[in-house]
Amino acid sequence: MSGKIITLTRHIIEEQRRFPQATGQFTDLMNDIAFAAKLISYHTNKAGLMGILGETADINVQGEIVKKLDIFANETMVRALDHNGHLCVMASEESEDIIPIPEQYPLGKYVCLYDPLDGSSNIDANVSVGTIFSIYNRISDADTPGTLADCLQKGINQVCAGYVVYGSSTMLVFTTGNGVHGFTLDPSYGEFILSHPNIRTPQKGSIYSVNESHYDYWDENIRNYIHYIKQVDEKTGRPLNSRYIGSMVSDIHRNLLYGGIYLYPPSKLAPEGKLRLTYECNPIAFIVEQAGGKAIDGYERIMEIEPTSLHLRTPFIAGSEEDVILFEDFVKQNRHKVNI
Repeated sequence: MSGKIITLTRHIIEEQRRFPQATGQFTDLMNDIAFAAKLISYHTNKAGLMGILGETADINVQGEIVKKLDIFANETMVRALDHNGHLCVMASEESEDIIPIPEQYPLGKYVCLYDPLDGSSNIDANVSVGTIFSIYNRISDADTPGTLADCLQKGINQVCAGYVVYGSSTMLVFTTGNGVHGFTLDPSYGEFILSHPNIRTPQKGSIYSVNESHYDYWDENIRNYIHYIKQVDEKTGRPLNSRYIGSMVSDIHRNLLYGGIYLYPPSKLAPEGKLRLTYECNPIAFIVEQAGGKAIDGYERIMEIEPTSLHLRTPFIAGSEEDVILFEDFVKQNRHKVNI
């Protein structure tokens, strides 16, 4: 990096100079998302002191117990994004239906889908959590309220995807299809500063991230794959190191930087997969691919899947290209023989 300080806003403005038709709406929308992330970051760091740790009595649309910080993060995203005229509709993992823009506010040309607080089951243990977001152009008629169809677009239609990690530092990582860039929040003056330009994930990694307690629920080919990558073989760089946090954003972020594979395959417990296509898998897949990696459901490219509902679940395997291809070999062709 050069000695100049590049803020998130400055980076986006410089990128938009390549597009004479740019109106500045996208820059404003990203600033709104960044503002929401700063608020969530502040309250996440202060949660134990502010009385917003712990659970509520509510169950969300996913059938999961709602944490107090889930509610705060979701409301913060809505309040930050609904009034500035950049969106026509929103959708949240915490809401059963689409979130319309209130009638008193202007409508915009973008659609935003988000998981306000990924990994919230780890909140009370002070483990890193995150926010995931995905932006599309609307496909419904301009100057009319956004529709469900606007939210049910394939991942290949994303114009931007990103996540925010709330950990030892707060970091926003995003792509607009022109590489992946990471910005770290400097709390001294409240700005996201470019700290990780043009992130490229290694072609082959040394980490695998999976919940191995599900081992007996997996298909035989998946169990064979896990057994294979745990065997000792210096020529092929095995065994891989097991690293699993249980917060998707945190696991993906580490593997993106260091190289590796993240797996949430189908199982007898969740035959259709566990993670949500629209809120989690599509945005993460866009980022992973832009960093040189690969993201699949085991057979198909994640971003090519046609969403049929807001909360559609899918198996998800993503990471370094060679690692994901090796997984495909086991699932599709079962070419490798291992001793179990």
